[in-house]
Amino acid sequence: MTNTRLGIMYDRAWDPAGLPDFARRVEAVGADDLWVVEDLGWNGGLTAAAVALGATERLRVGLGIAPAPYRNPALFAMEVATLARVFPGRFAPGLGHGVSGWLEQVGATPGSSMARLEETLTAVGALLRGETVTMTGREVTLKDVTLVHPPTVVPPLFAAAVRAKTLELSGRRAQGTVIAEGHGPKDLENARAHIARGGADHDHDLAVFAFCHVGDDEPGRTALTAALADQADWLSREPQDLFTVSGTPEQGADRVRELFASGATTVVLRIYGAEPAEQLGAVVEALGG
Repeated sequence: MTNTRLGIMYDRAWDPAGLPDFARRVEAVGADDLWVVEDLGWNGGLTAAAVALGATERLRVGLGIAPAPYRNPALFAMEVATLARVFPGRFAPGLGHGVSGWLEQVGATPGSSMARLEETLTAVGALLRGETVTMTGREVTLKDVTLVHPPTVVPPLFAAAVRAKTLELSGRRAQGTVIAEGHGPKDLENARAHIARGGADHDHDLAVFAFCHVGDDEPGRTALTAALADQADWLSREPQDLFTVSGTPEQGADRVRELFASGATTVVLRIYGAEPAEQLGAVVEALGG
């Protein structure tokens, strides 16, 4: 579909040793994106992105997301710039508030999570554009910091957002927004409105993660049901109210089209069950290749 992208998440539970082969497989079936995640105790997001980029030739690799409170903005910008210079136009880094319990575990709870995310996005964005940054903010302090090797193609910064204030922040400071699994068309329309209030234009990339299982294997359906229950609890919704890309590949493709029609520019499938790369390929084929 024109100006839209379909991708897949490399689930945090999957062994990182399998990432290079998996990345090559999803590139071969026609995916546009592969997104890696960073959760405490699981995989490192920037290193996972580097592995996936090095294993492929054209995939865009997204990081969804690195928690701003335990990522120093200058060091994060240096890492992003390195990947963006080596793989120009292929890296999409994301930042978010992080999970409060995990931040407490590592002693990184910010005084203000909103200030930390906004100041981090502001500083990282300026550094990637080649600017010298001095900032004395509520959460971030930098003095005369400049990247020696800024990217030749400045990558878009994504912000993860669920609530209205963070969506507006993303519209102010980021070039894209990551929407968590379970959100459907009406949610996306509301999100677009809040992002626009922050000042974003029509080029703002809305990357939507979506729970997915296409096919008829029982273990996949069971795993999806369990994931929906966990996410429903986090979102304070009922599991049956969460959006999924499921059913036959054709039905899954129709669900992806619903997200695109409601404002998503990138749909990232979080696939459960056997052979996730093959499930992705079936959806790609049903969408018309």
